[in-house]
Amino acid sequence: MSLYTRRVTLPAITPLVLQKRVIKVFSEDGTSRALEVPNDTTAVNVCQLLIQKNHYIDDQNWTMFEQLPALCLERIIEDHELVIDVQSMWDMEEDCRFCFRKYYAKYEFFKTPEDYFPDFMLSYNEVNGAANSSDTLKMFLSTNTYPEVHSYLYVSEKGKKSWKKLFFVLRRSGLYFSTKGTSKDPRHLQFFSDLSQSNIYMLLSARKMYGAPTDYGFCLKPNKTGAAKEMKMLCTESEERRSCWLTAIRLYKQGHQIYQNYLRPQQKNDLNGLNLSAMRSISENSLVAVDFSGHKTRVIENPTEALSIALQEGLLWRRKSCGRISTHGGSPTSSQNAKLNIAVHMSQPWFHHNISRDEAQKLIHQQGLVNGVFLVRDSQSTPKSFVLSLCYGQKIKHFQILPTEGGGELFYSLDEGHTRFTDLTQLVEFHQLNRGILPCTLKHYCTRVTF
Repeated sequence: MSLYTRRVTLPAITPLVLQKRVIKVFSEDGTSRALEVPNDTTAVNVCQLLIQKNHYIDDQNWTMFEQLPALCLERIIEDHELVIDVQSMWDMEEDCRFCFRKYYAKYEFFKTPEDYFPDFMLSYNEVNGAANSSDTLKMFLSTNTYPEVHSYLYVSEKGKKSWKKLFFVLRRSGLYFSTKGTSKDPRHLQFFSDLSQSNIYMLLSARKMYGAPTDYGFCLKPNKTGAAKEMKMLCTESEERRSCWLTAIRLYKQGHQIYQNYLRPQQKNDLNGLNLSAMRSISENSLVAVDFSGHKTRVIENPTEALSIALQEGLLWRRKSCGRISTHGGSPTSSQNAKLNIAVHMSQPWFHHNISRDEAQKLIHQQGLVNGVFLVRDSQSTPKSFVLSLCYGQKIKHFQILPTEGGGELFYSLDEGHTRFTDLTQLVEFHQLNRGILPCTLKHYCTRVTF
């Protein structure tokens, strides 16, 4: 009797954390890109991957969003969240997707907390009374002390299309509403929602979709599958109040981790690639203004003088370029100047051709209501003129840019010709350094993300 043995080769078992999934990420224009990612991929990993593939500059404003288009809901996916975990919560019957775009307000409350936490919406007990907005922010990040957030909110009544106005109080233990006016007595506070079991979404069309009394809506949706029927919808009376509620709830849920995300070193790249933002900042910091017009070169230390010379050189360069473009080799006419000006600004990332006022407001809102977010567009009411759309104080303002002629040349002005610019590029560059008649300088331009 012989004994035989057979070697059995078992298939290699890939650890669950190393398995890969395919996700689809959408841009603002509706185009999408499929990515194969490991199970442990975070939202910031996906952002870094898309930044490198599309050669964007990493300025920490790129953000992943979770969108539910059929419900008109959207939320920020925090940088540390695992995208596969988010995807696993999606109901097969729901229309859910990832979106990638810039969002300047993602961490702005760490820089200017006074814009996000108005005094009339906060209260403190005797132990943790705060003196200023920075102290308030420290309390939100603390694990054992939190300020209370309170204001009137409209809440959608379950099973009805009507909304009821109630006084709400946000505490560490959850969200409550008062059954008796603005009383915070424990006898009058009724539990409304446990924040740890829900995600907070922004309502993108509160009035039209849900019949809300204002457009400043948000929603608490349980973070489990099939939770659409358990959504709790609320809305505020202003964008300022909604920003406070959204920010406070984000900090109540994951404040310490969000702060760590904000402090993530700019030099660190999770994909071991090139850090474009670091390269840009190093080169910009090494530049100095130098005057070569005299017998000896000199460094221009006065920033006002440097700006004046830069503007003069820019104007001279544009005039020379205009002369080269002239078909007859002579001095350019006003119409030729106009054509050149169009060619100059049409290639700028802040210029949006042929979009309406509503589309401009939507684009700025999508990229964050932060002071200085702007774009330039064609005017729909005044031919051959333009409009500067600018965010300030969480509101979007529109400024007419009118063409004027002087000395046979065409200029553009925001103040009826008192300050004139040869083209829109010069106008924007000037107001990136000087406020002029605007409420603030131009800081962040809106651009559409395309793959």
